[in-house]
Formats: sequence, structure tokens, C-alpha cells
Amino acid sequence: MTMNSHQGPESHTHSVAAKQNWLRASVLGANDGIVSLAALVVGIAGAAVSNHTLLLTGVAGILAGALSMAVGEYISVNSQRDTEHALLKKERFELDNYAASELDELTAIYEKKGLKPETARIVAEELSAHDVFAAHVDAELGIDPDNLTNPWHAAVASAASFFAGALIPFIAILVAPVAVRIPVTFVAVVVALIITGILSARASGVSPLVVTARSVIGGLIAMFVTFGIGRLLDVNLK
Repeated sequence: MTMNSHQGPESHTHSVAAKQNWLRASVLGANDGIVSLAALVVGIAGAAVSNHTLLLTGVAGILAGALSMAVGEYISVNSQRDTEHALLKKERFELDNYAASELDELTAIYEKKGLKPETARIVAEELSAHDVFAAHVDAELGIDPDNLTNPWHAAVASAASFFAGALIPFIAILVAPVAVRIPVTFVAVVVALIITGILSARASGVSPLVVTARSVIGGLIAMFVTFGIGRLLDVNLK
């Protein structure tokens, strides 16, 4: 572990890997769009409003949600990039000023992965001879300096997926006959959440059943709560 005159031992995180979160942002954005817009329009519909009011509310909700998702994702990814740039700068400084200690640290990393000390040393030396900076940031930080997450890509993916997801309950509640628009919206949302749950599970490598059930149950709770509040306000404010 390296030290300088102003700092104690450096603590490298196990994984500060730069991940291109297209699929994650898209699935989460779509799920948020489905649930939030469904909860909004079902709550408004619970107050027995006109289709015109539903249309205006839905459009405002979709635009506000998509923009909010884009801004939030942009800020989040930019914060991640700032951290990554700071770590990369620190690593380059240490390599420039404490090359021997850094080589020892890289050797120790490969020893912990199961290599014999002499083999770990050879690997560390050969990788350092090829590209010392890349070797260290990959092993110590899990960062590819040439492939950092793009905040604009994440923002656009998140906003677009929110918009796409929100269209499902929005269209369902507008095109369905007034007498059945609430149940039709519930069914459309459940089907959509099942699809996003399966996609999310595949992206994260976990059980589709658990992720899908959690997604569907959460969406139903949100819709039941807002619908109940809408009905309650409609009765009490008349």
C-alpha cells in the first residue's frame, strides 16, 4: 500500500468500475414511468374527472417525469465520473512518485487472487511494462479510463424509457370506456410491469420471479393508494 507525506495508506475500493448503464437506466426508467404515471392518472380518475382533465394531467406527468429522470440520471452519472476522474488522477500521481510501492501493491493484488508470489510478481511486471497505468487502474479500481460512463447517454436513455413506459397507462386509461378504464389500466400496468421485471432480472442476473413480483406488487400498491385517495377527495370535496 502506498503512502505520501500528506496522506496515510491509500484505500482502493473493491469495485469502482465504470459501467455503461444503458439497460439498467432503460429498465428502471420504464418501470418508473409505468408506476408513477399509472398512480397519477388512476388517482385522478378516482375523482371521476373528465377525459380532458386526464389528458392534461397525463401529458404534464409524462413530461415532468421524463425531464426529472433525465436530470437526475445526468447528475448522478456526472458525480460518478467526478469520482472516477479523481481516483484516476490520484493513481497517476502515485505511479509517477511511488512506482516501486505501486508495483508491490499490484503484486499483492494478484497474490490475493491466488497466484504464487513469484508468479504474481512476473504478472505485475509484465502488465506494468505493457501499460502501467491501465494495469493499475484495472486491478485496483476496476476502471477503464477509455470507457467512462457518458452522462448524456444515461440521461437520454432514462428519459426515453420513462416516456415509453408512461405511455402504457396513459393510453390505456384514455382509450378504454369510462366504465372500465380503471380495471383496464390496472391490467395494462400489471402486464407491463411483468415485462420490465423480467428484463430487469435478466440484466441483473437474479430470479425473474422475485424481481417481477416485487415490481408488480409495488405498482399495484401505488395505484390502489392513489385511487383510494382520489375517491376520498372526490367524495369529501363535493
